[in-house]
Amino acid sequence: MKIGQYDVYAIECERFALDGGAMFGTVPKVLWEKTNPADEKNRIEMSARAMLVIGNDRKILIDTGTGQKWEPKYREMYKISDSFLESNLRKFGVAAEDITDVILTHLHFDHAGGATKLIDGKLVPAFPNATYYVQEENYKWAQQPNAREKASYLKENFIPLVESGKLKFTDGETELFSNVHLHVSNAHTHGQQLVRIAGDKSSVLYCGDLIPTASHIPIPFVMGYDLFPLHLMEEKRKILERAADEDWTLFFEHDPYQDASLLVKSEKGIAKGEKIFFN
Repeated sequence: MKIGQYDVYAIECERFALDGGAMFGTVPKVLWEKTNPADEKNRIEMSARAMLVIGNDRKILIDTGTGQKWEPKYREMYKISDSFLESNLRKFGVAAEDITDVILTHLHFDHAGGATKLIDGKLVPAFPNATYYVQEENYKWAQQPNAREKASYLKENFIPLVESGKLKFTDGETELFSNVHLHVSNAHTHGQQLVRIAGDKSSVLYCGDLIPTASHIPIPFVMGYDLFPLHLMEEKRKILERAADEDWTLFFEHDPYQDASLLVKSEKGIAKGEKIFFN
C-alpha cells in the first residue's frame, strides 16, 4: 500500500495461539468461535504481524513478533511457529541489517520478542543498525510488572536493547518522523503506542493490542488481557470514530485471516469493511 511518502508492507513474523476466552473476555464463545474457531485446547490461531514502512531514507519496522527464544514447553503452550520474519523481509529486498528504526508498540512478548536474538549464547539486538523506540512509561511499567502481566514482560526482550544503547524513549503522542504519528493508549497496558502512517487523504493505523483482530472492532469485544476494559472501550470508540471520519485503514497485528480493513459507518454504528491484504 502506498501511503503518502511511504510504501507499507505486511510482514508476518510467526503464527501462534492463545486461549480464545482470554482473547475475547466476557464475550460468549458461541459468538467469537464463529469467526475464530478454537482447537481442542480452546486456543485460537493468531498472527504476529509486523509492518514494514519504507520511505524518506528509512526502513521502519513496527513490532517484531514473538521471537524464537523459547523453551520447548512454552513453544508448545503458545503453539509458536518457526520465524518467517527475515524471509518475509527478504521478499521486499530488505535484510535485518537494513532496518533503520524499530517502533515497539509495547514490550509484551508477542510484540517485542523478536527485538533480540541469541548469537553464540549472547542476547543481542536482532536489527543491529536500528534504533528502537518505546514509550518511556511502558518501559518503566515493564521493569516492575504487576502479577497479571509478569508472564508477558520478559526482560530478555528489552534489557539487551538498553545495554547496547539502541533503545530510545518516546514521551506521549508525537510525530516521530515525517507523517509517522504515535497515539498513546493506556488501557490494554500502560504506555502502548499505536502507529499511524499519514498520507494526504488517508492513513493506515497499526492497531497493536487496542484492536488486535478485525473481530475486536465491536466496542464490547475486549480481551481478558486488557487491564482497564472500560477505559479501553472508550479509547476504541474514539479511535474508530476518527478512523471512519478520516478514511483510515486499520492494520491488525494478530488477525490470522486478514491484514487490514476499512470501516463502514451507518446509523447502526461502525463495523468492519471488506478484507484488505497488503501483499
